Amino acid sequence: MKLNELSPADGSKKSRQRVGRGVGSGWGKTAGRGSKGQGARSGGGVRPGYEGGQMPIHRRLPKRGFTNIFKKNFAIVNIRDLARFESGSTVDEVELVKCGLIKGTYDGIKLLGQGEIDYPLQIKVNAVSESARKKISSAGGTVEVV
Repeated sequence: MKLNELSPADGSKKSRQRVGRGVGSGWGKTAGRGSKGQGARSGGGVRPGYEGGQMPIHRRLPKRGFTNIFKKNFAIVNIRDLARFESGSTVDEVELVKCGLIKGTYDGIKLLGQGEIDYPLQIKVNAVSESARKKISSAGGTVEVV
């Protein structure tokens, strides 16, 4: 069997209903659009969520919470992710992007303490958790917050 010989199973594909094709079809004359009005017109109809002039539900319900416009969006890097770097190397934003650990745009990089490391690294990030700082320093490395 070849790709050009594939076809759907018999009876699994039906052609679409062609409305407005005579009274005998059951879909003649107004073709299921009713009689007159906005929905019967070509290009007519209402937008999703429109309730016929009644106050829409998204305006009737109370609003909750807020969006903090000053929030910082950090890229998260764990200690287990640093295993790809050699002992004694410097790990900064450029290196993390180059090796594919960070993709996209962020306000900074935060190092978290999940995982283990047993060789020293020089790390330059924007934020670091206390557990990550302890693990890096116990392995002989340094963490610089830039």
